[in-house]
Amino acid sequence: MSTTPIELPIARSTQIARQRLDPRERDRLIRRATALAWLSLAYMTAEGAIAITAALLAGSVALLGFGLDSAIEALASMIVIWRFTGSRRLSQDAERGAERLVAISFFLLAPYIAQDAIRALIASEHPHTSWLGIGLSLSSIIVMPQLATAKHRIGQRLGSGATTGDGTQNLLCAYLAAGVLISLALNAALGLWWADSVVALGIAAVAIKEGHHTWQGEGCCATPSINGENTTGCDDDCCR
Repeated sequence: MSTTPIELPIARSTQIARQRLDPRERDRLIRRATALAWLSLAYMTAEGAIAITAALLAGSVALLGFGLDSAIEALASMIVIWRFTGSRRLSQDAERGAERLVAISFFLLAPYIAQDAIRALIASEHPHTSWLGIGLSLSSIIVMPQLATAKHRIGQRLGSGATTGDGTQNLLCAYLAAGVLISLALNAALGLWWADSVVALGIAAVAIKEGHHTWQGEGCCATPSINGENTTGCDDDCCR
């Protein structure tokens, strides 16, 4: 029996944005991308504070990883806000720089979570049930996919891998929330304490994978000009 690996919508999907945007439509999309980034920043700040507090109270590695992921996602939103501020709004150099920074934000998450999960497994640390963490996970499962969908659509229209990558982080957050919810439920119902650390290791692996994909999205074929023009000098067929 074969299985098909889950593929998240990543920054490479921006290659479909080839048409020239009307300046008014472009400005409207930029305003929406910035507004969504501010909304994400506010939500992630609250989510991260609640998740880390709940993790410390429950001793949950997966929940702590979820809280740290919120901080990384907040950083990605700040990068998008930076990218669409002032003279950087139409700059392809700013876009490529923002993509790289978003990719790095994925890589920041993985090492800490992996070592903490391995340490918890070796020490056989048993997390306590966290109803606060369960409630927070349910909230993120509902909210994050909606933010991700909106950012992916705008990122594709603008040809902005940074915006699309920020949306992918929101989608990743929803997957992580589901994983944390499952691990907390298994611990509460069946006493499967190790599920917490296994989920945390999965979080680290997915973060590395998505960081790699987003970093690859720096090329001209992944991020066409925000004006729909080939200003990168790329002569590949996909750039024509």
